[in-house]
Order: sequence, then C-alpha cells, then structure tokens
Amino acid sequence: IYVKNSLNTNWISSEGPYVKKFEEEFSKFNKRKFGIAVSSGTAALEISLKALKLKPRDEIIIPAFSIISTALCVIKLGLRPVLVDCDLSTWNMMPEQIIKKINRKTKGIIITHIYGFPVDLEKIIKIARKKNIKIIEDAAEMIGQKYKNRMCGSFGEASTFSFYANKHITTGEGGMILTDNKKFYEKCVSLRNLCFGSGNNRFDHDDIGWNYRLTNVQAAIGCGQLKNINWIIKRKREIGKRYTDLLKTNNRIYIQPERNKFAKNIYWVFGILINPKIDSAKNIISKLRKLKVGTRPFFYPMHKQPVLKKMEIFKKTYFPVSEKLYEQGLYLPSGLTLKEEEIKVVSQKLKMIV
Repeated sequence: IYVKNSLNTNWISSEGPYVKKFEEEFSKFNKRKFGIAVSSGTAALEISLKALKLKPRDEIIIPAFSIISTALCVIKLGLRPVLVDCDLSTWNMMPEQIIKKINRKTKGIIITHIYGFPVDLEKIIKIARKKNIKIIEDAAEMIGQKYKNRMCGSFGEASTFSFYANKHITTGEGGMILTDNKKFYEKCVSLRNLCFGSGNNRFDHDDIGWNYRLTNVQAAIGCGQLKNINWIIKRKREIGKRYTDLLKTNNRIYIQPERNKFAKNIYWVFGILINPKIDSAKNIISKLRKLKVGTRPFFYPMHKQPVLKKMEIFKKTYFPVSEKLYEQGLYLPSGLTLKEEEIKVVSQKLKMIV
C-alpha cells in the first residue's frame, strides 16, 4: 500500500514523505530521538564517522572479523584503523582486547555486532565514557536484538543499520543512522545530501558531503517491513531453533547456543563451525553446492584482505580467532520463507557430508 501510494502521488525521490515517516518510526522502535535514512549501511558508517569531526590519523578501533565496510569508512576519511580479535563463543569483538588497544590516539570505536549475538558492551562503554572516546554502534545485523534488555542500536554517539536484502528489515538497498544528539543529527543530514546550503544559498557547500540519500519508494518499503518486525524476529528464532534441534548432537559441527548471559540469539544467519579435523568450511560449501544447497562463508579477516595488504595498512598482524572462524565457518540457508521440510533436507545433507 505504501509503495503504491508513493508511486501514485509521484513522490519517488528522497524528498517524499515516507522518508521522514520511516526515520521517525525506526528511531522510535530503537528508542532513539533522531533517524537519518541513507543509501546503505556503508554510507551510514561513513557519514557517522565524518560527523564526529576527528583529525587525520586519529585511531579508530574496529573488529578484525567483519565486513570490509568497517575498515573502508575509516581509511577513506584519513583515519587509522586498529584491529582487535573476536571471541570464539560469540564471534564478536573481545572487550579486553579493545581496552588493551586504547591509547592517547584512540578517538573512536566502531562496535560491530556479528551474526546472532551482540558485543558485550558494558565494559567498553564504561571506559569510552571515562576517556571521552566516541562510540559508533554498528547494528546492521541486529535489528530488533537486545543487549541486557536494552535495544541494540540505542548505544553510543550514533548507531548504524543496513537494510540490504538479507537483513531483518530490507529496502533492497539502504541504511539508517540513529542518534540522540541534535547537532550530530543535523550534521549527518547535511553530509548525506552534498552539504547543500539553505534558501538562496542552496548551491553554497560548506563541507564535503555525498549523495547518500534514500528514496521515498525505498522508505515506503521500509515502513511496511517495520510493521512486521516482531514476526520477522520470531520467525528467525524459530528457524534457528529447528536447525539447533537437528544439529546439536553432532560433535563434528559447532553451533552457537540459543542464548548467553546478556542476549538471546537473533539468528540473523544460522552460522556453524566445522570441526577442523573433519574438513574446511570451503570444502563443505563446495560439497553442499553440488547437492543443491547454497551456503555462504564467514567474513574474510580484515588483516588478510588483499586490497588492504597491498596498501600495507595492517603490518605483521595475526588474529587467530578471526582466521579460525573464516577457515571453519559457514552459514546455512535461513530466509524467512524457508519451509520445515527444507530445513530438514539441509540438515540431513550437511550431516551426511561431515
């Protein structure tokens, strides 16, 4: 209905009313004051980081195990990314390593929640406040997740989200920045729209911004999706539980628990680790593909990325857990339309192979 209305009224650009509606409803859902809809989760990170007004070569702590967007936004802005390894049980940044890497040059931390569980935030936030270090909470994979009963995406100076096709809420492509700081909000709004001036001075630009706008049609899709968010979360957890029930007794496969001490698994994807004595994830993926089961590998560690190695950004670094996760990890089909019989077939074929 929303999309049809957007098309019928000819409001298809970023000026349309559904953009504002989506921003307001999404920020309310995540217990934030302000929302800025943008063209992708990557754009959300880049705008948020620039809005912090940091100096060249300031250090930003990021996870070694993450999508490359986390590093690219830091590098593009002339800042220095500092990597930390992740915990083998949650696959998330280790708070102890973050605290060890903090020094006088540290000005920000991008806390990226990975796959099913959030980062254990408490210690990180405490020391960041003490040392005036800014936090960007990358909640791209955590729409609807909670950390200790508080919404993921409600922490830090800003939180960022992705609405790519495989996320809990999708607009095809798209993203969102949330914040409680009005000045920060106003700067982000300007940066996503080429830093245009106002009134008769529209074409006077006072900073380097980008065209990172979300269209009214995409926002209309987002508004419709948001109405179903509780069902989407429930369905994802149902899929995760079915896989867990079918695979938990197989000691050649490691699966994450349904909950830990600070969160309940939201199963953005259903990830598994293959026992290294059996095979590599890469080989298992190939074998499953031959049996008509599509899977995805885990993230390639940041310090191993070919482009970043060429640039010599991370020299003589070793992050064993991130490397282990890549070598042994893959995730199984977990789309919302997955049927019970399909979950059984995937599980049977996986068990047969391993």
